[in-house]
Amino acid sequence: MLSLARTILAACTLSAAAPASAAAAAPQPSLYATLAAQEARVAAIGFRLTTENAGWCAKQQPQFGWVWGDPRLYAPERRGEALAAYGASVGDAPFVAAVAPSSPAAVAGLVVGQVITALDSKPVPYGADDHPFARITAIETGLAARSPTAPLSVASGAGEPLTVVPMTGCVSDFRVEAGNREGAVADGRMVLVHQGLIAFAPGDDELAAAIAHELAHNILRHRERLDAAGVDRGPGKQFGRSARLFKQTEIEADRLSVWLLAGAGYDPDAAARFWTRFGQRKGRPLFPPGTHPGWRERVATLQAEAAVIAAARASGETLRPPLVDALPPLE
Repeated sequence: MLSLARTILAACTLSAAAPASAAAAAPQPSLYATLAAQEARVAAIGFRLTTENAGWCAKQQPQFGWVWGDPRLYAPERRGEALAAYGASVGDAPFVAAVAPSSPAAVAGLVVGQVITALDSKPVPYGADDHPFARITAIETGLAARSPTAPLSVASGAGEPLTVVPMTGCVSDFRVEAGNREGAVADGRMVLVHQGLIAFAPGDDELAAAIAHELAHNILRHRERLDAAGVDRGPGKQFGRSARLFKQTEIEADRLSVWLLAGAGYDPDAAARFWTRFGQRKGRPLFPPGTHPGWRERVATLQAEAAVIAAARASGETLRPPLVDALPPLE
């Protein structure tokens, strides 16, 4: 994965002032309009990757094709500006921040900015603490525990509730974190993508390659397996057995990511293109950490998997990634 740091998003990251551009020749999108557009891209890619590859995932959940927003993510003095970018009304209720095209949420008639007040006639959960994402986490966790295709009644406080019939998908919800960092992280249940990474991958196939890598970590239960192996998550993870096991999971995620791209109709070769550019970007570390393969090694692995997929397609074989049937031990 691009980062193994804990996924903490402080409200201040979303309340940073938009860059001054008084002398710009053309109006620039606001900080929040840019964020909303990036959430739309991630929602579409995440929905496609999880639902098209559901048959390869031992653990599944309902996929609705949405990303949730919450007024508590924004500083009070910027809340009105932020909500306006989504077309959401000012208030405290969570809202729909993004809807994937042709997804169950879209088919049901949900739109960006729509405030959600109840799910199956019950008020949306508030969350267990004051963390900005507490309520969204509570909502996502509750929905993930439902039957993958059970209809969900969604009320917005105006008119009759809408019924959303989800699709079965791999376990993962998706979020975007504000800021210029070129990274992403998976924690077993969620994939969080930083804005800097989305900007770095302007094409959807390459962005899908980065997201597929993180999704692969969740599908292959890497956090769970690393914890069971007793790895050091502190400074010691860069050395010895811990570094070797982390690197093994990175290689596994690289390999599966190419198959996830192919399964969802993206270009499998996009993975090698993305990681080549990422490995050659300005400001990259001179030496890769011991927990990750070097970019040339990574690209060679990705190209090898893409060649296997191309050969399988040429011979008319059904695609089936080897890692989803038998996970190698972490040892």
